[in-house]
Amino acid sequence: MTPFEIFFDLVFVFALTRIMALIEPHPSLTGMAQGLLLLVLLWVAWLSYAWLGNHTPADVGVVRGGFLVAMAALFLAALAMPEAWTPGPGLDGPLIVVLAYVVLRVVHLTLFHWAASGDRELRARIRFFAFVSAVGWVPLLLGALLDGVAHAVLWVLGFAVEVAGQRLAYARRGAWPLRSPSHFAERYGLVLIISLGESVVAAGVGAASAVTEPAVLAVALVGFTVTVCLWWLYFHGTAPAAARALAAAPAAQRDRIAADAYSQTHLLLVAGVIYLALGIEQVLKHVADPEAGPRLDRSAAVALFGGAAVYLAGRLLFRRLTGQPVGPARLAVVGAALPLAALGPVLSPPLALAALAGLLLAAIAVDRRGEPAATGRSTVQPVGGVAGRGG
Repeated sequence: MTPFEIFFDLVFVFALTRIMALIEPHPSLTGMAQGLLLLVLLWVAWLSYAWLGNHTPADVGVVRGGFLVAMAALFLAALAMPEAWTPGPGLDGPLIVVLAYVVLRVVHLTLFHWAASGDRELRARIRFFAFVSAVGWVPLLLGALLDGVAHAVLWVLGFAVEVAGQRLAYARRGAWPLRSPSHFAERYGLVLIISLGESVVAAGVGAASAVTEPAVLAVALVGFTVTVCLWWLYFHGTAPAAARALAAAPAAQRDRIAADAYSQTHLLLVAGVIYLALGIEQVLKHVADPEAGPRLDRSAAVALFGGAAVYLAGRLLFRRLTGQPVGPARLAVVGAALPLAALGPVLSPPLALAALAGLLLAAIAVDRRGEPAATGRSTVQPVGGVAGRGG
């Protein structure tokens, strides 16, 4: 993992903050669905560069230049995200987002094709994948030119074609070759832990100028406990075991685990963190500002508990895909988050957050009961050079 790759990931996380800016300050179910579509767009772009960086060093020569172009496109897309559905003054926001995304994908495919110069089979696979992806860009571009329902439907279609096209390309031609399992697992772990930082930032945004009030500080600590629980549930035992399983798998199976458990399933983890962070922010806004009302609205409750449910479900799917036990107790914890989402608008905001913290602590207790005491350390290691990647 190189500092240059971390720099790329920071631009990606900046784009996540812009998605939150789109949904705020008054979250709605429609706004959260729009944010999810944009998150899918960002994730498809990011995971493409995660695979490319695993295939060839990202901070050298032509590849570094391409990465810089991609980072610029990602930065512009992030800036335009709050206007991705309702264009404002100036250039057309939806069109900026889609054109930046297409640039990201074209640069990635071009660089991968160049880096695979000695592998005719891989180059043919990349060309097939590029054709399937380009089909998905057409409804994205058309949707950016339209408004309302047509805009949303075409973008959903475009993302569906892009994701389904990846699966088709894998099924017909095989997955990308994974050169370094340790680097790959580290990259996904790092982007998740940076995303977890959003829940910490959200506490500060929600508290605003009332941050020194005792009640606000107490609730903020509960929110911090929630973040710690999310970290523990992934990094304490699950991530190290998954990294070992990825490294030990035969080459063909390793590529499939990387595509399914990391490239696909980690989207659920990141989405869960983002929406849960939004819910924490709304809780602290209600505590800091009496005029915000005594209860969370339905959208804020769905963000808080629904985000937790998506994260927990994504973690269980990740465990299953990497050969780790799931079991009925862990499934029960995920199921318990759903009724809490319905009860969220009835509970006071601090009590709702405390209930979530209790649920996550219960998830940790289930893990500790079902696994050996020594589970290993996080896969996020000190930053090192790409040249030292192992197979």
